[in-house]
Amino acid sequence: MSTSRYASVLGLGFGDCGKGHFIDALTRRWQAHTVVRFNGGAQAGHNVVTPAFANSPSRHHTFTQFGAGTFVPGVRTLLVDPMIIHPTALLVEAEVLGRIGVNDALSRLMIDAQCRITTPFHQAAGLLRELLRGAAAHGTCGVGVGETVRHGLEHPDQELRYGDLPQCNPSKARRLLDRLQAIRETLLVEFLPQSPSWSVGALSSEFQTLKDETLAQKWLASARALARHCPPGSFEAIRTQLAQAGCVLFEGAQGVLLDECRGFHPHTTWSSINSPAVDGVAARFGIEAPIEHYGVIRTYLTRHGAGPFPTHDKLLDGLLPEPHNSGDGWQGAFRRGHPDTVLLRYALEAAGRLSGLFIGHLDVFQRGLSLKWCERYSVEPTLPQGPRTVERFPLGVREDLDHQHSLTHMLQRARPLYNAELIRSAPDFLERITGVTSLPIVFCSYGATCADVREN
Repeated sequence: MSTSRYASVLGLGFGDCGKGHFIDALTRRWQAHTVVRFNGGAQAGHNVVTPAFANSPSRHHTFTQFGAGTFVPGVRTLLVDPMIIHPTALLVEAEVLGRIGVNDALSRLMIDAQCRITTPFHQAAGLLRELLRGAAAHGTCGVGVGETVRHGLEHPDQELRYGDLPQCNPSKARRLLDRLQAIRETLLVEFLPQSPSWSVGALSSEFQTLKDETLAQKWLASARALARHCPPGSFEAIRTQLAQAGCVLFEGAQGVLLDECRGFHPHTTWSSINSPAVDGVAARFGIEAPIEHYGVIRTYLTRHGAGPFPTHDKLLDGLLPEPHNSGDGWQGAFRRGHPDTVLLRYALEAAGRLSGLFIGHLDVFQRGLSLKWCERYSVEPTLPQGPRTVERFPLGVREDLDHQHSLTHMLQRARPLYNAELIRSAPDFLERITGVTSLPIVFCSYGATCADVREN
């Protein structure tokens, strides 16, 4: 390309939409030179499977912090604020990539000096907080992203940025270690009154992390190892990388139905997942060119862990194997449900300006599977004059969490009302989507690899 092209990929569900799959395909098709992670943190789980060729077997990796275009030689990953960095997890991911033949991932990585950092104390506190909620769990991936944001808002003097990590003079090094210990001590004081509860299992393990006075020094040594491999990127270096001729892809994490202001509280992430968030990052680095924003949906809806899910169908859980998504770990059960036009309409509005749609998992119909089509909900009205059916959720004022809580309450009471006609084929599904939105369907995927992605 002689000019620059900018595009973003944003999930229109509860996450696990197939963003990594499409980023990998677009990186190859549009010859992207850079993939930008601009939100979330190490809780992304973007699965990419490469085709098998004569001289190379198929490869799979679940990208958590590296961009999902990393399998393509030469493509760079750029991590920019407000993404949250987990330094030691990045080193582990680089090692895993090396074992499957990507030996230069760290040399192709640039990290914004302004990115906030997750420490083991944030991670432990986030897990303790979720464990204490019991049956009222919000849902977590367990890597400390939300806790890092929360703690930084409440204690800005203790916030750590990636630019703080490189080796410095002894007095600055001492102040950095003191800040780490301050994070640990602040969280320990918060949880200490409940210490009788920390006697067994996971509770005990995470509480011991907060009590460990030696951990800050050990963790800092490991985190600085990443900074030696990948020094903090300056504003000018990042702007130069983004301004290069060719294609830049912005890879969204999670899905808009989990957005910190538009998701269904309290089952949300501490992250903005919409086109204005991408535009804001680009503008901060002087990129004025228009950005193409694409929303990603599956044929069937999915949700990991806690939170309301009206079209969840236990039969689909058994009929639709997910080799790279399981119910293990902190996220909880991985659920499948029928397509839901109420949530789709809401997601399309909440995501902001979109240029088109990418649709994945259309190969489910090749297995003879049929899906229901939820057109509206039946709800028990909270007032005698209240509506008994719902076709659309109103978009409230951004940051009005009371409004989002009311939507969650409505979603919890909703019962799906399905169209009498089942969806039995990919053309039928695509036709139903065009009845919901006038956005063009740009790419469709009929399998697990980039070779299965076709222009519509």
